[in-house]
Amino acid sequence: MTSPDLVLYSVTGRVALITVNDPDRRNAVTATMSAQLRAAVQRAESDPDVHAVVVTGAGRAFCAGADLSALGAATEDGLLALYDGFMAVAQCTLPTIAAVNGAAVGAGLNLALAADVRIAGPAALFDARFQKLGIHPGGGATWMLNRSVGPQVARAALLFGMRFDADAAVRHGLALQVSDDAVAAALDLAAGPASAPRDVVLATKATMRATASPGAIEGEQHEFAKRTELGPQAASVESPEFAARLAAARRS
Repeated sequence: MTSPDLVLYSVTGRVALITVNDPDRRNAVTATMSAQLRAAVQRAESDPDVHAVVVTGAGRAFCAGADLSALGAATEDGLLALYDGFMAVAQCTLPTIAAVNGAAVGAGLNLALAADVRIAGPAALFDARFQKLGIHPGGGATWMLNRSVGPQVARAALLFGMRFDADAAVRHGLALQVSDDAVAAALDLAAGPASAPRDVVLATKATMRATASPGAIEGEQHEFAKRTELGPQAASVESPEFAARLAAARRS
């Protein structure tokens, strides 16, 4: 039996539109969805007619985070499987835009942060929520937030539970702009690389990643953060406190 299409893929005007597609569950991440997301990113990278990638969510949410049942059963390897899709976006050689049409929570915030640029719809909400769930951040969230908004705002999000609506996201640098139609705005922005020579686009992104932090490669920094967070997150997922929170969530 084939897996359902938890990720949709289409190409228009040299731009791949990748949509996480489980709207009834607010696009919560499972290992299957994560694997399909990586496959979609790799499909775009391998297509010489694709110059940029836009990622969005089906329905009202962008991505409500990791599926709690999958998270509750996750070992370190299981956590890595849940991360794999947004890590593919983070590692993508093509320019990437997240069209954040609704809530981006936990791993969903990571998916948005993994993109080069974020455009917020009016209903966008950026919410780390790890601490509220009683778990340690994972997937390089600490590094990605520091990179995007700086230490003070990153700590406000991860230590104090600060959330960001669309306007606040722009104000703090989490998003580039607010648009009534985030996908349309993202596709408009992607028209830039779509009209440029693909080898120039690829080389420019590679150079920007190499020079983002002198003496370190951006991808290596993200990988270091992911591995540093992995042990503490796995321990928190295995804790009795998280099990109790998970049981309460299932009853509600």
